[in-house]
Amino acid sequence: MSKAKSGRRNVAENRKARFNYEIVETFEAGLVLTGTEVKSLREGKANIAESYATEEGGEIWLINSYLPEYLQANRFNHETRRRRKLLLNKREVRKLIGAVQREGMSLVPLRIYFNDRGRAKLEIALAKGKKVHDKRETEKKRDWERQKARLLRERG
Repeated sequence: MSKAKSGRRNVAENRKARFNYEIVETFEAGLVLTGTEVKSLREGKANIAESYATEEGGEIWLINSYLPEYLQANRFNHETRRRRKLLLNKREVRKLIGAVQREGMSLVPLRIYFNDRGRAKLEIALAKGKKVHDKRETEKKRDWERQKARLLRERG
């Protein structure tokens, strides 16, 4: 768990999303969670690497995110991979739904974190899928930047 400049505490991050998708725009969404899910998130063992967001009935839902069971909750525990509703403004929901339906974009979760007020938030991105050649180009750029930094460090 890392702490960013603005007091945000990362819980889970989808690191492959920036490699597999071209991020067009990001949004901050609240999550509808149960008590045991929040406690499980505070332990920092969530996983959103295989999850995605979809529109159903005019609402945005997070599908296939993994929040492990909270061990002290016994029979009142939550389902680990249940669908979770995302809380967004109506204008944002309409914009996301329109982009997904008209332009064929995807809704990709980037990270779950706790904001300054201690609320669990999800950073979600409107993204276009990259083709194989685009991924190769991204990898070449990353390797060159790494090599350039190494050379600059050596030469002082």
